[in-house]
Amino acid sequence: MTSVCADVTSEWGATTLDVDAILKALSNPLRRQILRWLKEPAVHFPDQTLSLEHGVCASSIDARCAVSQSTVSAHLKMMQGAGLVISTRIGQWIFFSRNEAVIRAFLNQLNVSL
Repeated sequence: MTSVCADVTSEWGATTLDVDAILKALSNPLRRQILRWLKEPAVHFPDQTLSLEHGVCASSIDARCAVSQSTVSAHLKMMQGAGLVISTRIGQWIFFSRNEAVIRAFLNQLNVSL
């Protein structure tokens, strides 16, 4: 099976969109839920003490999920590998936010190719 790829340019530079990796990442309901939460972080993570400008702290995401921390980390890693989320490390904390450029490009690619 051949992977479907397309180029995406965002504020972080050009990257290749791996449609198959994104579809695989989106195949899990918890990963889709995390993306929904990250779409409106102020609504879903109002108690985060640090600013949401860098994203949502991984521990805040862990706290909302009814699975182990290692499972949440594996989900976030898969979404990051697919390009759906961006991580930012500040000190000992890692913050996650949606990669809107990749999500838009993925939706456009689906619209064009299907």
